[in-house]
Amino acid sequence: MFYSSTYSSPIGLITLMSKNNQLIGLWLENEKYFANSVDTIVTPHDNLAVFNLTKTWLDNYFLAKNPTINRLPLAPTGSPFRQHVWHILNQIPYGELTTYGDVAKKVALLMNRKTMSSQAVGGAVGHNPISIIIPCHRVVGSNGSLTGYAGGIDKKIKLLELEGVDLTALFTPTHSTAP
Repeated sequence: MFYSSTYSSPIGLITLMSKNNQLIGLWLENEKYFANSVDTIVTPHDNLAVFNLTKTWLDNYFLAKNPTINRLPLAPTGSPFRQHVWHILNQIPYGELTTYGDVAKKVALLMNRKTMSSQAVGGAVGHNPISIIIPCHRVVGSNGSLTGYAGGIDKKIKLLELEGVDLTALFTPTHSTAP
């Protein structure tokens, strides 16, 4: 059975979704790809253990406490390629950035390939179903541009500022949609 709950955050309303007491979705209000694309019956339920854990994690995150994800039962659904990308995103330290190209190199190594398309990685990053916790906001363009974020560039900027990232060293946003 699928359940949903909401969380009021400093960057707007967040929708949480679970299946079998595992978190399968965390979407920002008006996020480009997910919350409106769910095609199954979802029952609102605010008091599930997975939601309580996630909300505590979010409380700590928005207080800039750098919470760890090791206690969260995450279960993002996606192809093996996307799973590799999301696994690498989880390794980006709090308050640090990486590029789509760097993620592509790491995915290529995981998949025993010589190269990997940065554009393909961008698609997987943009379709991350568990925003913030799987930190897709920490990925930038090769020139430091804040390109792409399904939740909106303004929210990406707020998340990075919360984490203490020095945005003055980066280029200005190039567009407000995910790659």
